[in-house]
Amino acid sequence: MVGDLAYDTVRNRYGVVMERTPGQVHLRPGGGCREWTARPEHVELARPGEALSSRVARVNARSRGEVL
Repeated sequence: MVGDLAYDTVRNRYGVVMERTPGQVHLRPGGGCREWTARPEHVELARPGEALSSRVARVNARSRGEVL
């Protein structure tokens, strides 16, 4: 679903689902940066604990000045 945190199993990255088109899921890292596309069969919705870990990592990076 658009707005949900998902995991790209090929790139081993988490991203927020920005859009779904036929044959593609458009993902963006939680801290912004460049969007990428993945095939729907390579994308899994993040479980609640994974979503929390990703958010905590982003907040910690921001506090260190690594993310704007």
